[in-house]
Amino acid sequence: MRWWAVANFVSNAGTWMQLTVQNLLVLQITGSAAATGLSMSVQAAPGLLLGPLGGAIVDRWPRKLTAAVGQALLAAVAALTAVLVALDQLNLPVLLGLAALTGLIATVDGPACSLLGNDLVRTEDVPSAIGVGSLAHSGGRLVGAALAGVTVGVLGTAAAYVANGLSFLFVACVIPFLKPVRRDEPAVAEKAAATLTVSPPASTGGVREGLSFFARRPRLVALAGLNAVSALFGRNYSLTLVVLVTGPLAGDAGTFSTVATVLAVGGIVGAVLGARLHRPGVRLVALLTLAGALLQIFAGVAPSVAVLLVLVLPMAVAESVADTAQNTVLQTDPPPHMRGRVLGAWNSIRTLWGLAAPPTLGLLMELLGVRGALVAGGLVVAATVGTALLTRRRRTAPVRIAPVVDAPISEVLTVKAHAPTTRPEVSTAV
Repeated sequence: MRWWAVANFVSNAGTWMQLTVQNLLVLQITGSAAATGLSMSVQAAPGLLLGPLGGAIVDRWPRKLTAAVGQALLAAVAALTAVLVALDQLNLPVLLGLAALTGLIATVDGPACSLLGNDLVRTEDVPSAIGVGSLAHSGGRLVGAALAGVTVGVLGTAAAYVANGLSFLFVACVIPFLKPVRRDEPAVAEKAAATLTVSPPASTGGVREGLSFFARRPRLVALAGLNAVSALFGRNYSLTLVVLVTGPLAGDAGTFSTVATVLAVGGIVGAVLGARLHRPGVRLVALLTLAGALLQIFAGVAPSVAVLLVLVLPMAVAESVADTAQNTVLQTDPPPHMRGRVLGAWNSIRTLWGLAAPPTLGLLMELLGVRGALVAGGLVVAATVGTALLTRRRRTAPVRIAPVVDAPISEVLTVKAHAPTTRPEVSTAV
């Protein structure tokens, strides 16, 4: 697991380095910010359209082999891009094609790598393993974004793609030496499958079964709802906070860089805290989402950058812990033979909200201003989550039991001796 954590960190650093450089490269080629957004959408599109299919492949094929092949293919794409950049043969259509190919490979590689990490620890340690993965992701994102500028400035754009390709190769070389923990989970999986009337993967391994399973699990549907409302009306801090800092708070790019650094630090702290969770559930995710929404409202009316920095740190911590708890539920709630398909369906749902969120927030900022968008979005999230929590509490309110059930046996016998009660009623009370 330690080797896998190191490999994840290296891979995430390389990925974020490439993503940062890719945006700069599109701007250099086209000079258009819209084209930059288009390249990101093209890379995300396979996850939206083919996520469940990728998850079904993960459930069918050996996990270590699937992850190793996926990492090797991603390394090949990065190397090809580096060669084209070095030869000055990369244009926008080719770059978009390579971005789409990367997204297509990731529909299989992402779920395979996520579940492979869980296979390396005991069942009770899976939440900690997911937390370590979140820590590697947050740390890799921070380091990769920082290294991107240095690498391009010293070695050139192609070097960033070479570094990312080497990071994928490192992961592919580590995977064959990983030893999954043996678990007695087949019986549990069969029992869960029988309970939910889902057939084992030998007879039904397709996309439809994964989507049907997801739709019939209230916990998973609740997570999808939480993800939708928080993605559409909050959480996109890289979009809303940059407008707030450079607009009403009269900051500059350096000021927002400080805010982004605090966000990254909060993500790392949240990942560390999330790794200590034992059995997180949907309720915890909802409470953290509610806390993040309330902090977002206060951030929307922050009078200065200093106050905003005080609010940004707990916002990032709440978001990171919620993500870790959410991933734990997604990767442990389904039976083992369905987890790939559940993650595939989740990737499609998350990608859908991820693509819809920027236009929604942009429209809100146009109509209400950035402060109004942050406050209104936070109120929508808080109201939605608060209503859901209150509704669930009422539905699950404990049923009051007659006092005679909790009475001492002597009192019950006294009732039997002196009260005009029939024998069946006394027997039931006892």
